[in-house]
Amino acid sequence: MVNTDTTEPAGPHITDVLGEARPASEKAKPGRKRRIFTVAAAVALLAGATAVGTTLPDPKSSDAYVALAGEKSAVESDRDSAKSSYESMKSKYDTLQNGIAAREAKVAARETEAGKADAAVKTADAAVKKREEAVTGAEKTKAANTIGDGTWTVGKDIEAGTYRAAADVGSSCYWGIYATGSNGSNIIDNDLPGGGRPSVALSGGQDFKSSRCGKWEKQ
Repeated sequence: MVNTDTTEPAGPHITDVLGEARPASEKAKPGRKRRIFTVAAAVALLAGATAVGTTLPDPKSSDAYVALAGEKSAVESDRDSAKSSYESMKSKYDTLQNGIAAREAKVAARETEAGKADAAVKTADAAVKKREEAVTGAEKTKAANTIGDGTWTVGKDIEAGTYRAAADVGSSCYWGIYATGSNGSNIIDNDLPGGGRPSVALSGGQDFKSSRCGKWEKQ
């Protein structure tokens, strides 16, 4: 009869890495060996990774990390404080600069006004000086063309022309016109006006004599 019993023969068995039991007498096939090795390696790596993940400490909980975090916070605080101080100093500096610029603008405006005033004063001084010179010149001219009591040679002492008494004369006024060099002996014209403002016409080659008549002005 054919033996149809599928019960594995009794005897010693071994269990492979996959948990499968097989008789000790059964030899493992080469392909089966490779598959068993691969699975075993994977199981080993997984077990190692699990062990590392469960045993490594959290780096944020270390003393070094906490110290560095504290130093970072202190540095950031110092930075923020320095930035705030800088902004405050810059604001004060800008305020001072603006104040200086405003004062400089006022000084420049005052200097401009002072320059204009000085120019106006110089212009006024020049005008006054010009008027004074004109008055002085007129006075000199008037003085040169004004004569009093005495004998004057026309063309030498005084200019030829018409002369008139500067004010009303008295009753003792006398004037005379003589030929030059005659020492009063050659009378051309004379008069005792007795009052008013007499006038005389004098020409070159004549002497003019005035007594108690005051000033005569050339017209």
